[in-house]
Amino acid sequence: MLKEFKDFIMTGNVVDLAIAVILAGAVSAVVKGFVNLIMMPIIGHFSGGVDFKDMKIVLAEAIVGADGVVTKPENAILYGAWINTIISLVIVGFVLFLIVKAYNKARKPKEAPAPAGPSAEEKLLAEIRDAIKTQK
Repeated sequence: MLKEFKDFIMTGNVVDLAIAVILAGAVSAVVKGFVNLIMMPIIGHFSGGVDFKDMKIVLAEAIVGADGVVTKPENAILYGAWINTIISLVIVGFVLFLIVKAYNKARKPKEAPAPAGPSAEEKLLAEIRDAIKTQK
């Protein structure tokens, strides 16, 4: 059983999958950094300096005791964080679209020229077919 597991783990598909998962984590970190550190400040700037993550609808204020300790936390709908998530999704989708487009362009297969006529095998098969037809 241990040998079978070793054979399974050492197959190319499992190793390829492991590499893909590790690379996906690295690409995810790069894309999140791009979105959070570059794009969101630009969007915030053009939206009048608004930081969406601070936008919320407070349903119940926090209750603070006499000693300054919060006894009951604030209850709020954090719609600004949701807006940030939607913007991030659109940006990440666009970046992945550009990556896949560039990848497909780089891997575009070169088309082989079509053969001028039937190959020798095709001619032989056609002769055999015609001979069988005449025997009936």
